[in-house]
Amino acid sequence: MIKHLKHIVLGGGCLLMAAACSLIDEDMRDCEADTRIDYELRLVTNMTTELQTQLSQEADAEVVAALEACWKEIFSSRAHDVDLSFYDVAEPMERLHHERHVMDASQTSYTLYIPVRRYMHLAVANLEGSGNVRLEDDGQSTTASLRQQLADTLDSQTKGIFTARLPMDIREGVDQEFDVRLYMANSSAAIVLDTLGSHVKDVRVYGVGFATEFDLADSVYHFPYTPVIRSRKVEVGSVPGEPLCYTTVTFPSRVSRESKADASGALWQLRVYSTMPDGKTAESVVHVTSPLEAGMVKIIKGKIYGNGALVPEEGDPSVSVSVVLDWSPGMEHEIEL
Repeated sequence: MIKHLKHIVLGGGCLLMAAACSLIDEDMRDCEADTRIDYELRLVTNMTTELQTQLSQEADAEVVAALEACWKEIFSSRAHDVDLSFYDVAEPMERLHHERHVMDASQTSYTLYIPVRRYMHLAVANLEGSGNVRLEDDGQSTTASLRQQLADTLDSQTKGIFTARLPMDIREGVDQEFDVRLYMANSSAAIVLDTLGSHVKDVRVYGVGFATEFDLADSVYHFPYTPVIRSRKVEVGSVPGEPLCYTTVTFPSRVSRESKADASGALWQLRVYSTMPDGKTAESVVHVTSPLEAGMVKIIKGKIYGNGALVPEEGDPSVSVSVVLDWSPGMEHEIEL
């Protein structure tokens, strides 16, 4: 599933100025050139395939509709805002030009005048209102990164964040076009729970094992600490017995078992806390050994039984569950991922 945001045009002509400048000074960095930059948001995702594969039964129609509505703002090629930075390619690679724009459209145009020289261009879309993610240390291209707030527990991200990087050589007296493709930097996991007959009073879901930082210049994710991500409940319907559904929107997980994993070999987890009528709570930790990559979604299905334990649906060898009945907060332990 690929959608496009076409031709955000940044152009500007100052050819007479550039010509005059070339007669005066051999250093073209003080002259401006006529440059066109086309931006395209490329949404590459398995969302439709995962919905059709994991929720293919007629009884799943309400859940599919609810998830599609929830993910509409996440997996979308429409950009609300865009942050554009142009950096020197020589050390210390400082930012030379910076612009922010509110787009709210699939097409828009700007006029940009920047000096003739070589640049590293970094772009970020949809940062505003994305939740706990900030663009930090962006004064230099080598340190510019997207970072989650530092906290033990965080809410899920609320928008699909797109980024791009492109070396650019702006030349004097030459009509140039640059194509900048922005790709999604975050991802989402969903869990669908059959609670029929369990009499469960409350369910809470958290995600663990995801990146907290993303370097823009080299597209590398980092895991300096392991926060717990609070999942969002998806309203499926008001009919008693309908499944419960929760989504977690985060940066991706690690992609290989050769990197850190928990004792089960899992790369990430969903922790499900089921509170029963007698007040007891069961902790079911869903261990997932397949990576959750940028732009991708993962749907897990399971059933909660009368003791609060979660049993995953058969057929997915990448998913296993460990359960602690009569769990209490004092028993909680952080599993390093």
